[in-house]
Amino acid sequence: MKEEDDILRKIGKENPFKVPDGYFDNFTSGLMEILPEKPDMPKKKPITTWTKIQPWVYMAAMFIGAALFIRVVSFTENEKARKAKSTAETELTQEKYVQNVVESSRMDDYQLYEFLTDANQTSENRE
Repeated sequence: MKEEDDILRKIGKENPFKVPDGYFDNFTSGLMEILPEKPDMPKKKPITTWTKIQPWVYMAAMFIGAALFIRVVSFTENEKARKAKSTAETELTQEKYVQNVVESSRMDDYQLYEFLTDANQTSENRE
């Protein structure tokens, strides 16, 4: 605190910055002469009906596209599932049919094996 008092006594409390006399009398007029002229502002485009509804149309198109995409993807998934299901049903049906034929034909395992290998060989010979 004592040091601050000593500094204030040496320097003093007066403002060391001074403005020349009459500086602010013509300040505004001088400044306006120096500034460049303000450019004309471009006119705003008129707001049309299309400008108003454009975001809504784009959003509707986006939702329609998403719905179509989901429908196509789900259709292909359903198609794959349907094909897999029909293949499984066909295999089950064929297996039941073969089982019934084997039981009614009174073939034993060896005779069935011979029949199947002969059928396989004849189909390979045809190719």
